Amino acid sequence: MSGQVSDTVEAVAERPPVGSLVVDSRRDRLGVVMGHVGPCCQLRPERGGREWDARPSELRPATDADKVRLRVREANERSTGAKL
Repeated sequence: MSGQVSDTVEAVAERPPVGSLVVDSRRDRLGVVMGHVGPCCQLRPERGGREWDARPSELRPATDADKVRLRVREANERSTGAKL
């Protein structure tokens, strides 16, 4: 050990594999990992749509409860015309 602590959470966070379903905790959105570019992961909504970038440290695997909660919210937003 060099005695220097320079690792940040972002530097040591593992990138989830392409195709995995994750929750972007910063945006509270469900997304499928489409790829990795630089320090970010590219996510896309489960049913398609515009991709967005997220840091691996802001992502976690989606639980069954997350899936239900976020899918219901998205359906409600679509039905009321609210912007996603």
